[in-house]
Amino acid sequence: MIYAMSDIHGMYDKYIKMLELIEFSDDDELYVLGDVVDRGDKPVEVLLDMMKRPNVYPIIGNHELMALNVLDIMFNGETGGEQEIPIEAAMGDWLVNGGAYTIEGFAKLSYSDRTDVLDYLSEFLLCEAVDVGDKTFILVHSGFDNFSPDKKLSDYTVNDLVWHRPDPAFRYFGDESIYVVAGHTPTVTINGGNSIIHSSGNILIDCGAWYEGGRLACLCLDTMEEFYV
Repeated sequence: MIYAMSDIHGMYDKYIKMLELIEFSDDDELYVLGDVVDRGDKPVEVLLDMMKRPNVYPIIGNHELMALNVLDIMFNGETGGEQEIPIEAAMGDWLVNGGAYTIEGFAKLSYSDRTDVLDYLSEFLLCEAVDVGDKTFILVHSGFDNFSPDKKLSDYTVNDLVWHRPDPAFRYFGDESIYVVAGHTPTVTINGGNSIIHSSGNILIDCGAWYEGGRLACLCLDTMEEFYV
């Protein structure tokens, strides 16, 4: 089976319970649509578990992007590229958005493990198209900013894919067999609920795992069955 999950946000216990609930095995595949880190108290534990599983495929979210902007400089004094904003501003933005637990967990790692985690984060996919039967699921963290039906997926920038707040009623693709599966925007902020939203070819699966009263959601792409913890 092929599953999609999003916005775990450091909720390690919920993540493990979800894997148990879906009876996740080596024969299955799981796509995690970003925002693994921050807010919850065990983000690094989630990352370390995901890293051990070759059939778990991570897609980058805005929280991973914020983390990558800071962690390598903070702990190693190095950067893989030119910073878009000064490190002090990047750190401030990240802390406001719940980065403290990620910093705390990262600081406890050995130098070797830090390097492995940073390498893993830097290899997160931007988005992925998955065919299941007669359906195509486009898996992305937030949706598509600056959308055009003529664009290839490879034409979108990381910022187009991790910060957008889509209108659930907007259909991206005229072909009704194509679905966009995204997280980023908690369903409670859309309709007040904590269940997956299906609307106009959009499937929104961030059900607020770290919110009080929120849930971690998982969708089976083969059967469209929904799971909640």
